[in-house]
Amino acid sequence: MAHEALQNELDKLSEEVLKMGRLLEEQIHNAVKALIDKDVNLAEQVIEKDEIIDQMENDIERKSLSLIALKQPMAGDLRLTGSFLRLIIDIERMADHAEDIARIALDLHEQTYIKPLIDIPRMAKLGQDMVDVAMKAFIERDVDLAMSIVPMEIEMDGLYDQVFRELLLYMMQDHRNIAQATSLLLVAGHLERIADHATNLAEIVVFVVEGRRIDINARARRREKQGDA
Repeated sequence: MAHEALQNELDKLSEEVLKMGRLLEEQIHNAVKALIDKDVNLAEQVIEKDEIIDQMENDIERKSLSLIALKQPMAGDLRLTGSFLRLIIDIERMADHAEDIARIALDLHEQTYIKPLIDIPRMAKLGQDMVDVAMKAFIERDVDLAMSIVPMEIEMDGLYDQVFRELLLYMMQDHRNIAQATSLLLVAGHLERIADHATNLAEIVVFVVEGRRIDINARARRREKQGDA
């Protein structure tokens, strides 16, 4: 009975973490949509909802620590409970990046963009997909699905490099482009960091299932180098 009660608590926490991840995906999408559409109201909604994610982090942290203290889970259950604490940190940090993008959207909403925003929306969609894959892998305890994030990370790095080179060219062509290009480069940087945090989620899945620690970013870099060779 005691283990069954513990499992029920773990299932509830897993569902709360999944809800937090879903809200994060929505925040990423809306932040970049606000940037593209110059939608002030949507940008402000993203900023306001960041407080919800912060509260979810606090609630899950409190419940996880309470579970460890009161139920004293062993082995795999302890790894799973501890993983909640790691997951919510990365999710909250990704949400902060989405909030920062929304604030940049507010700063730029009255400006005419120096170029069509093409790769930034692609980066945003890819970042959402990476979070989605990592969360599904966590819920399903699927290591293969978690590792499928490696080529996505490589693609994200490629998109960031492309955006960086293009915006740098705009800066060099006209000094009046520097301020806005810098802001757009910051957006790309926030999205690239979201992808890095998503790989952390995938690493947590491997740890929960197999009890081993891996560095997915390092694997992505090795595979990228092999592709260049």
